[in-house]
Amino acid sequence: QVHLVESGGGLVQSGGSLKLSCAASGSCFSINAMGWYRQAPGNQRALVAIMATSGDTTIVDPVKGRFTISRDNAKNTVYLQMNSLKPEDTATYYCNLHCKTDRGDFKDYWGQGTQVTVLS
Repeated sequence: QVHLVESGGGLVQSGGSLKLSCAASGSCFSINAMGWYRQAPGNQRALVAIMATSGDTTIVDPVKGRFTISRDNAKNTVYLQMNSLKPEDTATYYCNLHCKTDRGDFKDYWGQGTQVTVLS
């Protein structure tokens, strides 16, 4: 089992910045990737950014150039630096850990979510 603890959400004015952190603890045979998803009211949960253990990174177009994902593999922690925030970035942000099990299959773990609210 893996436990993810997120921090860093909050209320910010449009144009402001926030940095989210997510620390993983517990047991995963091999961490394949860690990343961030978000869900606004009435919408489905959607990918924001993800970083593989190899370093390969995916950042979705709506946040590209404004958000940066980074990882500290030694600490099993992933970060999301969010700059130039817009009201449309308002959502609950969820940390995700994509774990490869010792059986060779994959399992996703999720944090409890942290609210980000951007005021116009």
